[in-house]
Amino acid sequence: QIQPVESGGGSVQAGGSLRLSCTAPQYIGSRGMAWFRQGPGKEERELVASIAWNSQNIAYLDSVKGRFTIARDNVKNTVILQMSRLNSEDTALYYCAVGRGADSVASASVVAYWGQGTQVTVSS
Repeated sequence: QIQPVESGGGSVQAGGSLRLSCTAPQYIGSRGMAWFRQGPGKEERELVASIAWNSQNIAYLDSVKGRFTIARDNVKNTVILQMSRLNSEDTALYYCAVGRGADSVASASVVAYWGQGTQVTVSS
């Protein structure tokens, strides 16, 4: 068992952009992948975006639709989350997640492996 590894978090002003990247060589190409986040003071992680092994069945949290884009490159073994027009509500610890199967990740209950998380802080 090897955790996926995230990178690309940081601090940005409202309206700015960030690109998160996740590497998971053992799983890319065969598993659904997703990004979750846990905001300050919140007990649960919320599903931000998910994508099936073949880049189909992409889904987004309503509040990020039109601003965030999830994509995967099974040759480079990476999944990215491109975030734009960020606002303070997007401030959170963002986690890369590997699903138990090939389809898109629908909830935390079907996550097999979690990354350590990468912090995104948006200041107004």
